[in-house]
Amino acid sequence: MKNKRGNILIDDVLFILLNLLILSVILVFVIIKVNGVFILEEKYSKEIALLIDGAKPEMRINLNMENAIKKAKKEGISPEKIVQITGNIVTVKLSEKSGYTYSFFNNIIFEDGNKDKSHYYPNEDKTGYVFVIK
Repeated sequence: MKNKRGNILIDDVLFILLNLLILSVILVFVIIKVNGVFILEEKYSKEIALLIDGAKPEMRINLNMENAIKKAKKEGISPEKIVQITGNIVTVKLSEKSGYTYSFFNNIIFEDGNKDKSHYYPNEDKTGYVFVIK
């Protein structure tokens, strides 16, 4: 019994390496999500939907989206295509690979009489959207 040595089992080493690999993949995924456009898309789609839900007739909503417009331009998306409203669904798309949709309850008609269209009316310094409710 004097010559007992600790044996590191190959199964234990493999288990530890696989856990480290999975943890690193999850960490990379979280970093990409936090630094990407995904959070901005979610933020603006929810914000626009909530603003529309609270809108009343003859209301004008001016939304500053300067940082979203800058990121979309870097990704090759034109400002007219960032926000799309179809029926009661708001879609904000800041890159070709992503997009976030959120729905609202208010049955509204925009100033142009169309419910299904991009409603991009640039504000005076072209840093945001203006929604005019009819």
